[in-house]
Amino acid sequence: MPCLLVLIAAAFPRLMLILAWLFTNILQRAYDNFLIPLLGFIFLPLTTLVYAWIVSHRMPLDGPHLILLILAVLIDAGGHRGSARYYRRGW
Repeated sequence: MPCLLVLIAAAFPRLMLILAWLFTNILQRAYDNFLIPLLGFIFLPLTTLVYAWIVSHRMPLDGPHLILLILAVLIDAGGHRGSARYYRRGW
């Protein structure tokens, strides 16, 4: 079951952010205000979700957790770069 949640979170991070906000307190424990998760929802949803998971479970931000966070940033940034390349072509 946890593997299925990870796959859903990787495929639909904005949906998982909404579900985490509605049904858990992970985002409230990780962030002080509502602005940063809102900006994360718009620009870096997977990074916001991974960071909230790391902070809310009181894991240190080093080693494998830091690698996981960097990987989430790269995946989010790759999505933005791919869409910019698509629109530049004029398709």
